[in-house]
Amino acid sequence: QVQLQESGPGLVKPSQTLSLTCTVSGGSITTTYSYWIWIRQPPGKGLEWMGAIAYSGSTYYSPSLKSRTSISRDTSKNQLTLQLNSVTPEDTAVYYCVRATLTSAIFEYDCWGQGTQVTVSL
Repeated sequence: QVQLQESGPGLVKPSQTLSLTCTVSGGSITTTYSYWIWIRQPPGKGLEWMGAIAYSGSTYYSPSLKSRTSISRDTSKNQLTLQLNSVTPEDTAVYYCVRATLTSAIFEYDCWGQGTQVTVSL
């Protein structure tokens, strides 16, 4: 059973870089057709897809966040990392690490971390 656990600072100052780690257990981040995604939910708003890293190492980003976002991985630790630069209070959200599996040309979002609250404030 795959489990995802997000970790990182709960408070970040404006203009700084937010860095979160997702530790995956029970499965490999290089498993074929697995995609590892960062999604966030600001308070009172819907889910926002931020970006993903595929089993192959290819990365994909939301156009609205692409200039500030970087997703990487450490296969030896089975971990993913999200970096979001130049944060503002509008980046305050619960951040989720999610696995999607490509099956018959459909992405199934089949495993979610519990989420971690990040607040951007002085």
